[in-house]
Amino acid sequence: MSGNAPEVWISAAEGDLIRADAIVVLRLDRTGRLTVQLRDEAKVSVSLLEGSSGDGRPPADFHRRLVRMIAEVADSGSAQLISARHVDGGWRWVSEPL
Repeated sequence: MSGNAPEVWISAAEGDLIRADAIVVLRLDRTGRLTVQLRDEAKVSVSLLEGSSGDGRPPADFHRRLVRMIAEVADSGSAQLISARHVDGGWRWVSEPL
C-alpha cells in the first residue's frame, strides 16, 4: 500500500501479524493449509491457516476471499486486522479496527 492508504494486517496461524502489502503469493493446498509468500529476498513463507481434514477445511476459494476482504477493508479509511474464523461449521474472514 502506498500514500495515505490505511494499513491492513492479517493474523497468521502462529499469532504473528503479516502486513497485507508484504504478500506476493497465496497458496491453498488440498488439506486447507493457507500459506503466503512474503515480498523479500529470502522468499519467506508464513502459514495463515494450518488446515484440517473433514468438514473443517476451508472452501477452495478461501484465498480469493482473503484478497477480496483486503480490497474491501483497504477502503475503510482506518487500520484493520483480518483473521480467519471457523464459525458454525464454516470458515470466513473477519475484520476489525486496530
